Amino acid sequence: MADASPAALARQLLAILHKDGDRLRRIDDYLHGRHDDPYMPPQADDEYRLLARRAVSNWMPLLVGTPAQALYVDGYRPGQAADGLPAAVETTTPEWAHWQRSRLDARQAAVYRGALTYGHSFTVTEKDAAGLVRTKGLSALKTSALFEDPANDDVPYAALTVTAWPSGETRGRARMWDARYEYAVTFRGLVDETGLAVSRVRRHGSTECPVTRFASLVDLEGRTLGVIEPMIALQNRINQTIFDLLVAQTYASVKVRTATGMAPPIKRDPETGDPVLDENGNPIPLPINHNARRFLFAEDPDVKFGSLDETPLGGFIDSVDMSIRHLAAVSQTPPHHLLGQIANLSAEALLAAETALSRKIAEFRTAFGESWERVFRLAAELSGNRGSEDYQGEVIWRDMESRSLAQAADALGKLKEQLGIPAKGLWKRVPGVTQTEYENWEELSEEEDSIRQLSTAITRATSTGELAEAA
Repeated sequence: MADASPAALARQLLAILHKDGDRLRRIDDYLHGRHDDPYMPPQADDEYRLLARRAVSNWMPLLVGTPAQALYVDGYRPGQAADGLPAAVETTTPEWAHWQRSRLDARQAAVYRGALTYGHSFTVTEKDAAGLVRTKGLSALKTSALFEDPANDDVPYAALTVTAWPSGETRGRARMWDARYEYAVTFRGLVDETGLAVSRVRRHGSTECPVTRFASLVDLEGRTLGVIEPMIALQNRINQTIFDLLVAQTYASVKVRTATGMAPPIKRDPETGDPVLDENGNPIPLPINHNARRFLFAEDPDVKFGSLDETPLGGFIDSVDMSIRHLAAVSQTPPHHLLGQIANLSAEALLAAETALSRKIAEFRTAFGESWERVFRLAAELSGNRGSEDYQGEVIWRDMESRSLAQAADALGKLKEQLGIPAKGLWKRVPGVTQTEYENWEELSEEEDSIRQLSTAITRATSTGELAEAA
């Protein structure tokens, strides 16, 4: 870097927010159902525009929520214990205490959803006013980070998050971190260099920037990509097809009755019987009260009645179904998640349908797991623990696969009997078991072992005494 001063870093970070702002706001609009209008003729009236608004069928939250609901960190295994042996997963480490203090059991979901939506999200790990270490999420819409190698580095050399946007004469405010200090930043605009002011606040306590990036996909150019942006074109196609369906359904889905050679009745003066004329001298026609319970007849034999067929809607419905299937294939989302068609599917068919989704979730877990491991190292450093250099630690993801307890018990029993795997080694594979439950089972097992050993010792002592008396 030619200029690494705090003011120069702040200018670069604000410029990144300005550059990415339009793209990220467009993604945010599509997530919340604010989509581009389908094509309409230039002279479209209010009824057309109402149908266009009703044509929006927002599939984006499902594309984000489906993989996000399978991402849940349930524990952390340090690389080594104090004795140098591989450490067991436990919830009594200072790193996991920081996790619970930050309420990340619930708040981790927002980090994943942000990364899946925009391509990246952030967390900051720091000490609070009471000196306790906490981690909180930061929005991609308000946060930017600088990397020397954005494709390969997991440690930014500077990061900034906006806490208040500028409004009128009120300046915007932001927090910025580098490898040693935290700074307070005020600015008039994202590209207004004259209104920028940076002041040092404190030393944050880490040896590197305390902001961690969570990226769902990073290419070798350092660009991040979420699950929404590639799907915008398909979402627009679905909206257009549904709009065409609504137009056809509104204007052309019923038979049109026609009559030729017959003039409508006209309004007449009740006293004279003469036609009542409008301001242009034309007779005023009377409205015809016609509905499904009434029929028309004419005395004139030259009157012809007919009908115009309705527009078939099946083609529009098939087109919507096809577009949704394309969306499922491109996004690696099982079709039954989008279409709701799950009847008559065997367990093997369901497993095959969810294979692509499982692979995508495994990719996300690998990427997000590395980010959480850095968060745990930062928390250990701020807490003064040796885990700050632990690059062998790993997060434990909850098994979210849908298996019945009976199936799992049968499979685990066979693993124990046929392969000789110890029972304790299979406890973690019980569906839905949490780390706290696992530790509770270990304590209960140790208590049972102690009671069993005591009972065995008493039995042996009693048997030995009886044999001695008999002798």
